[in-house]
Amino acid sequence: MGQALHYYDALKQFIEARRQQSGLAEKILIQVGSATCEKAAGSDLVMKEFQKLIRASGRDDILIKQTGCTGRCAREPIVGVFFPGQIPIKYERVTIDRVQTIFQEHILQGITVPEFVLDKKTDKRYDYVITVCSSEKCRHTKADPEKMIMDALVKEGVPDGTVRIFGGGCFGLCANDQAGKQQVMMVFPERVIYTFETDEQLEEIIHSHFSQKQIHSKYLTQADFITEQFFSMYGDVSFFNKQTRLTLRNSGLIDPESLVDYVMNKGYEGLAKVLEKDDPSWVIDEILKSGLRGRGGGGFPTGEKWKNAITYTNDPTKYVVCNADEGDPGAFMDRSALEGDPFIILEGMTIGAFAIGARRGFIYVRAEYPLAIERLEKAIAKARENNLLGENIMNSGFDFDIEIRLGAGAFVCGEETALMLSIEGKRGQPRLRPPYPTQSGLWGHPTVINNVETWANVPTIILYGAEWFSRIGTAKSKGTKVFALAGKVRNTGLVEVPMGTTLKEIIFDIGGGIPENRKLKAVQTGGPSGGCIPIDKLDTPVDYDELAKLGSIMGSGGMIVLDESDCMVQTAKFFLEFTQSESCGKCVPCREGTLRMLEILERIVSGNGQMDDITKLERLSRMIQKASLCGLGMTAPNPVMSALENFREEFIIHITEKRCPSHRCAQLIRYEIIEEKCTGCTLCARRCPATCITGRPRQVHFIDQKACIKCGECFNVCKFDAVFKI
Repeated sequence: MGQALHYYDALKQFIEARRQQSGLAEKILIQVGSATCEKAAGSDLVMKEFQKLIRASGRDDILIKQTGCTGRCAREPIVGVFFPGQIPIKYERVTIDRVQTIFQEHILQGITVPEFVLDKKTDKRYDYVITVCSSEKCRHTKADPEKMIMDALVKEGVPDGTVRIFGGGCFGLCANDQAGKQQVMMVFPERVIYTFETDEQLEEIIHSHFSQKQIHSKYLTQADFITEQFFSMYGDVSFFNKQTRLTLRNSGLIDPESLVDYVMNKGYEGLAKVLEKDDPSWVIDEILKSGLRGRGGGGFPTGEKWKNAITYTNDPTKYVVCNADEGDPGAFMDRSALEGDPFIILEGMTIGAFAIGARRGFIYVRAEYPLAIERLEKAIAKARENNLLGENIMNSGFDFDIEIRLGAGAFVCGEETALMLSIEGKRGQPRLRPPYPTQSGLWGHPTVINNVETWANVPTIILYGAEWFSRIGTAKSKGTKVFALAGKVRNTGLVEVPMGTTLKEIIFDIGGGIPENRKLKAVQTGGPSGGCIPIDKLDTPVDYDELAKLGSIMGSGGMIVLDESDCMVQTAKFFLEFTQSESCGKCVPCREGTLRMLEILERIVSGNGQMDDITKLERLSRMIQKASLCGLGMTAPNPVMSALENFREEFIIHITEKRCPSHRCAQLIRYEIIEEKCTGCTLCARRCPATCITGRPRQVHFIDQKACIKCGECFNVCKFDAVFKI
């Protein structure tokens, strides 16, 4: 055994010995979410209340710890309660009052509080929970796997209400030659995984496990460590069990400020493996074979980028950079990943630095992320203290260190050439390429730039191998992708799914569909550089190439769901306003072209549009795409172009009929009073800020359309539905 593995094994053994001495495995564990959004929802107060109750109880078998973002937005703060050998319970929207109840009933008496359970479907407490792979890609039969198991339970005579069954996502157990030939399921509270191929094998498992109460070792198998860890904690929640988590493998599971937690979850094992082999070319080959593509937008093959940094230059000075300048509207993937698991980014960057021969790295993160910055600083300090950063890492002779650079919020600094200038202390503006950063980057030296999600995948690939990673995803887009699911969808939050998962599965199976019984209208992917995908394209698998065919992009992972109440002209205008205001102004096509496009859209939504405006928009879009200096300008017209392609009729109605079908464009809305319904109550006239409504009490009122400012107050306050919008 070489120095690196010896160092890692000694570190892990030391941590494990301390863990056993403390008896942590036998304690009741309370986990409290502590990401920015959870803190805003009151998780710090929740944590303090639990700590106070634990002290007051005098119990020493109760442990409380913070954890990162689970991704289940709008249900925060989320609290997990884990009793040894029992099904884990997660509680949602926990307040101080709920803390009292949870502690008294669940922690002290062992009685679950069903009304507070996360994504609760029933008040019943089941003896067993089964999570079965229901992935369309690899399940072994067209029959519903949940129904198969339920039928087998009924046939065996297992009492009704004993077992709850969830359809989950991919467990990552099926090699290419096994896909479609076997079924996989995990059983709680034992947390065992079975595979079976026939009904007869399933019946054997049911008979042994649920009737004889014995684990059936014949069909027992094991998933990779990270999948088992995640499913063992969240496999009984439908929002989570349909996901496959690689980038977010530790988020919501570990204390993000604890190096101990990270190492116990196989953290730094990949780096030890790399340093032990002492072969940079092997690392690059593994990344190439894995098929990992950059998760920041363009999808350039990561291994090729790394290889370019050592192929075209003999410069001994090289750099690696993590691009955490996340600026897309509605995107929060990088922030959550950094807050939930900063060590995995450091490990990924260290592996990349070894592969290309870099000795220095930078994390460029926007200053609006104070908690992410704080946790990165703590992680860097702990890594240095434990010989995982700095000189002679793991006694291997390899030197590498990381610095943090703060961005001031300029969206254009997410473009790699502008980002490098900003790190150097200069104004962040793009430059022409070539030379590419891998040829001439920071201070003129070869530089590899990848985003947060890309770096987070590197340790996992090294740990489990390129072949394992490449099983997940599609032929040209391997692995998983994290999306910030937002907009008109029931379950907003962070989701990580295999490449090739359809938009329909993400929105309806994980996202829970559209609230208020409204209809889905479109999905906007890729942020201000992406496009709007109509409802008839919902079966599109999400990968780089398929989204490009629809005029959109993967981008960093923003996914905004729009329903029938949204106006596509306003949506296109919103994203163009953002890119126009964020343009650095260096090149004329972007600076002036986007401004002219925005002026046209403003004319259309104000009722002054002309039919030739559509032609002008299309012509300007093509010019900007071809002539802009950087990706910001090249992709700025995408939301407008895709909206015109898929929702042209809506633009035409705005122009020819001077109305907005969705009633979103204020200047195109007309308020009128229905004479038959008006009671003359005068409430609308009293609330009108423009005093444009006239009429005597108990007589029909009228709106002066020339004086009306379209504020909608009359519509909002009328109790008799006498005011309507046109």
